[in-house]
Amino acid sequence: MSDGLHLELEGKRVAVIGFGRSGQSALKLLMALGARVAVADQKPASELAAIVTDLREIPVEIFGDGQYDRALQGSDLMLLSPGVPMALAPIRQALLAGIRVIGELELASRYLSGRLIAMTGTNGKSTTITLVGQLLSAAGFDTFVGGNLGTPLADAALASLEGRRWDFVVAEVSSFQLETIETFHPWIGAILNITPDHLDRYPSLKDYAATKARMFENQTAEDFCIINADDAGLLKFPPVSLGTPIRFSRTKAVSSGVFVHGDVVMTNLRQELEEVIRISELQIHGSHNLENVMAATAVALLSGCPMSTIQQTLREFRGLEHVMEVVRIVRDVTYINDSKGTNVDATVKALESLSGPVILIAGGREKGGQYPGLVEAVRGKARQVILIGEARARLRELLKEAAAVSEAGSLAEAVRQAASLAVSGDTVLLSPVCASFDMFQDYKDRGRQFKERVHELA
Repeated sequence: MSDGLHLELEGKRVAVIGFGRSGQSALKLLMALGARVAVADQKPASELAAIVTDLREIPVEIFGDGQYDRALQGSDLMLLSPGVPMALAPIRQALLAGIRVIGELELASRYLSGRLIAMTGTNGKSTTITLVGQLLSAAGFDTFVGGNLGTPLADAALASLEGRRWDFVVAEVSSFQLETIETFHPWIGAILNITPDHLDRYPSLKDYAATKARMFENQTAEDFCIINADDAGLLKFPPVSLGTPIRFSRTKAVSSGVFVHGDVVMTNLRQELEEVIRISELQIHGSHNLENVMAATAVALLSGCPMSTIQQTLREFRGLEHVMEVVRIVRDVTYINDSKGTNVDATVKALESLSGPVILIAGGREKGGQYPGLVEAVRGKARQVILIGEARARLRELLKEAAAVSEAGSLAEAVRQAASLAVSGDTVLLSPVCASFDMFQDYKDRGRQFKERVHELA
């Protein structure tokens, strides 16, 4: 933790724009730093006041119903939630007026103890940082795991201010969070992949990739930059870093990193060539999970984990809830919850990882952009697609020539349809391709409802 990076916030007015989980965590950190805080959100003021009271933070100015301009008036700093686009008129006007903007990620990173390991990418972030956390903890390192997944980094920063010391802080980082960094500087930074996503927020895939690449912009020669050597998006928009490049690949040997040779994950990061694990020993399956394993292995090796610990942890790791999670097998039909599959690349990889015929449940709220590769993947693996949510009409038109397509008015109806159509050897896969917010609180809510409906089947 470098004192040179600390912000002078004593007595300064800070506007927290967007008061979700990260905003609430940032509020506590800002108050500890002596700032005067104004909070603004789309929620009603009464709801915001209840949250602030629960946090026991007073006095805080509260502006509900999207009154961002009032919170920003007279502020020295804007702390912008990743869920609030900078393109919004009051945000643009504040920037033109010279108000400095950062996010919770930038604020927290200035006060963290321990070496910072950060990961981004379109898919696989949550699985990989969870696995990294388990690898480091198994090796005896005191490790914080959070960020975009789970506990906000501001909580770790507040604990650091109070004297808590970690060996490593492992953070999942989104492109939205990277929009507002200044000094954010991971010792190990990784970009797992770049595929079309969030094109309702970014003008093009190139802009989206450039935002992800900000992961590396403050790195030095003493840092490490981990890249997927097979990913088309990263090959098309190669990020630049002063850090030492480390690569992982399923298809070829790399000069410094982790790669697959036959059925074995290999590494040359410690001078000599070493065998890490046989792919058949892993409990998580599919090419995307193999990439996650290789990225996590690279981090663990760079961090000093013993190979025996890495091997044992990899053998025991079962993956995350809502990511290719086997819910139940009923009459030789396997039901899989992949609710975190909120973009086309995730769903395509989920389909490709399955061997038998698939009944795919998909749909939800679109996130912009096209669906490259989805038709081919559905044609190759799915014999039936059941569509839900706002994207039903577009997906039906797209997929009608690739498989039999039907619609359902609810997730419960979709599960019942799938159960009635499924025969021995089939897999019913929830991998929605879309966001969840048209029908559910989030992807976790969608996944849990799916599991409840599956467990209700006779």
